[in-house]
Amino acid sequence: MVGLRARKWTTLLEAEHEPGLTNKQLMLTNDDLKPVEPARRQWGPWNFVAFWIADSFNINTWMISSSMIMGGLSWWQSWICVWIGYFIAGCFICATGRIGATYHIGFPVVARSSFGIYGALWPVFNRAAMACVWYGVQGWIGGHCVKLMIAAIWPSWRVGNIKNGIEGSGTNTVDFVSFFLFWLFSLPAIWFPVHKIRHLFTVKGYVVPVAGFAFFGWCIKSAGGLGPIVRQPSSLSGSDLAWEIIKGIMSSIANFATLIVNDPDFSRFAGKPKDAFWSQLLTIPCGFAFTSFIGIICSSSSSLLFDEPIWDPLDLLERFLEKGGSGNRAGVFFIATAFSLAQLGTNIAANSVSAGTDMTALLPRYINIRRGGYVCAAVGLAMCPWNLLSSSNKFTLYLSAYSVFLSSIAGVLICDYYFVRRGYLQIKDLYSARKHGPYYFTFGVHWRAYAAYISGILINIVGFVGAVGAHKVPKGAEYIYNVNFFAGFLISSGAYYLLCRVFPIPAVSDTWCEVGEDISEVTLAEGSDDSSREGTVQDVETAEGKEKGDRVY
Repeated sequence: MVGLRARKWTTLLEAEHEPGLTNKQLMLTNDDLKPVEPARRQWGPWNFVAFWIADSFNINTWMISSSMIMGGLSWWQSWICVWIGYFIAGCFICATGRIGATYHIGFPVVARSSFGIYGALWPVFNRAAMACVWYGVQGWIGGHCVKLMIAAIWPSWRVGNIKNGIEGSGTNTVDFVSFFLFWLFSLPAIWFPVHKIRHLFTVKGYVVPVAGFAFFGWCIKSAGGLGPIVRQPSSLSGSDLAWEIIKGIMSSIANFATLIVNDPDFSRFAGKPKDAFWSQLLTIPCGFAFTSFIGIICSSSSSLLFDEPIWDPLDLLERFLEKGGSGNRAGVFFIATAFSLAQLGTNIAANSVSAGTDMTALLPRYINIRRGGYVCAAVGLAMCPWNLLSSSNKFTLYLSAYSVFLSSIAGVLICDYYFVRRGYLQIKDLYSARKHGPYYFTFGVHWRAYAAYISGILINIVGFVGAVGAHKVPKGAEYIYNVNFFAGFLISSGAYYLLCRVFPIPAVSDTWCEVGEDISEVTLAEGSDDSSREGTVQDVETAEGKEKGDRVY
């Protein structure tokens, strides 16, 4: 009787999945992990434009560009770094996004083709864990927005006026309660399925830029015009200036390290691959450059307004609030409200959905994207994000450290798809743990991918030790770490390509051969027969461009 009840409860807790799957298959798939069916491919090019415009207007983007000012760059030097960095990031985004847009699969499934059916669990876990950390960080920033909203209505809502009941925690009651309120009101947004939250980004794309430009105009007017701001020179010269520019570019790319890896989680909802190409390639550098320009100018104006550079735009808003007056309070309230919406959208897009998708792959039988999103929110509440935002140096150091690990994953994924497999994937085999499957490799783990992944990390590890101040390291290691994303990406992708040439792998094409354009409803139950183009050898031989009889292994 007890066994029957336990079995009944476990059945009720299972995530939605198609009938007929074996127990082994239930540990590899559910409805959220399957290729997206045509009915849910509702993201067109303008949805991606709205998505990235909305995502660009967030406090994190402002903080990165403003921290370059803190590093000694002038406003125009910082802006050049932003343009270059985000254009490069956009190219990487399009590279990984095409995989999802073509085969309509997310990052956890894409990773199986490179790292193996079970080997993909570590990159997925790594990405999920960091998404949870970022959820807390973005939530803390959103809590600052809520704090400003409340203080604009009730000026007594400030540190010092409210008794601190959590001394020794690294924060105070006012900040933590504001953070908790933002966290609490974010929970309903996690409930909606991914293909429908595009409407949130559309609303955010209209509301938040208006608030950003209003803040921009407010700072310029208060500083006495744009002239005094742009005339502030750089405090660096020579090699110091050159390396600071390189660091600025790398900080911009590092800000995208998470999204570079998991863009397939969103692009898989595209109607066709080109919907996710130009819309992302053009919108990312343009949207983030204009947002960063606002952040750079606002940060530069703070030196004139308050005799010190303020790299956090929310701290700058707080200074305006301290000046008093009903006009300042109203302006702070509306801008802070829009910024809280910006943080909500960013947290859902970059963290909640990503963590939810990744956790779905870690335990697909019981976790779907929605449940994983709520686990992510719980972890974000339990961590201490305020420690990561205590200074601009800590913040940029954290970004760099994060990109070290993700650049190696990106290197393997991109090299595998574009240069080793040449666009060819066998979809149903990505959901099968059969030992003779092409993605099972050695006990389900692809050792070539892990060798390349580790080599991409090792090239940066010495420089990272020096960056955190643990030990003094050679200058060469510091220089390599200054270009950490490129170093990790190039080494991991190069090592992976060479290993696959020396030790060939199955399921690759001699020529470029994407076979995902006709994927519709994919049935994964063993022994079933679906009508979709699932990526078999026969499909490849009849695909466009295969008339000449190119070999497929």
